[in-house]
Amino acid sequence: MKVGLFIPCYVDQFYPGAAIATLQLLEKLGVDVTYPPNQTCCGQPMANSGFEHLTGSCNDLFIKNFAGFDYIVAPSGSCVLHIKEHLHGDADPQATINHKVYELTEFLTDVLKVKSLQAKFPHKVGMHQSCHGQRGLHLSQMTELVAPEYSKPGSLLNMVEGIELIPLNRKDECCGFGGTFCVAEEAVSVKMGKDRVADHLEHGAEYITGVDMSCLMHMEGILNRQGSKVKVLHIAEILNAG
Repeated sequence: MKVGLFIPCYVDQFYPGAAIATLQLLEKLGVDVTYPPNQTCCGQPMANSGFEHLTGSCNDLFIKNFAGFDYIVAPSGSCVLHIKEHLHGDADPQATINHKVYELTEFLTDVLKVKSLQAKFPHKVGMHQSCHGQRGLHLSQMTELVAPEYSKPGSLLNMVEGIELIPLNRKDECCGFGGTFCVAEEAVSVKMGKDRVADHLEHGAEYITGVDMSCLMHMEGILNRQGSKVKVLHIAEILNAG
């Protein structure tokens, strides 16, 4: 299979380590990965702000960059959900692209069907379940449903040698980032973030991980302002560790 690596703009600019770990992890698993160098923003920030009608050029460029791949993989649940649900353009029919795009843990679980990993991370880790991943992509079960529990990111993390996934009181609570929500509703966003961080700290986390660096960036800012030694890491960096 030919896989195109889609790296969101904020990951490219602020957390390139997450992008590199994603590439290395896929290559370790024998995947033929290509990074189209002309990719830019997928258009999600504009769409979230009410300006989806201005995302046409982003859509067309995305289609141009990724139409030739069997799969498109990205280390970001929110950007993947945007492409799945909102990508449209004149360059190509919508259906030929949208069904090809996968969030990293979704791809590892559903397409590659990974059963083991050569990774080692001997630390206490709290897993943040981002809203887009959980409620949009269904990467993990929602606790309000009376249904069997599952977690694609959690199952992969449990394959890592030495890791201790800590319990949380409210494991699927929003961190408050919410894209442009953190700008429009700053005070509410910060309070939600502090509550989310406090849950991890209460249970002794050394690291907080997740599938979206945007959520982790929000919590990292709060941790830094509190003078905490707890670090954030994208899940790809843990699955690729050791």
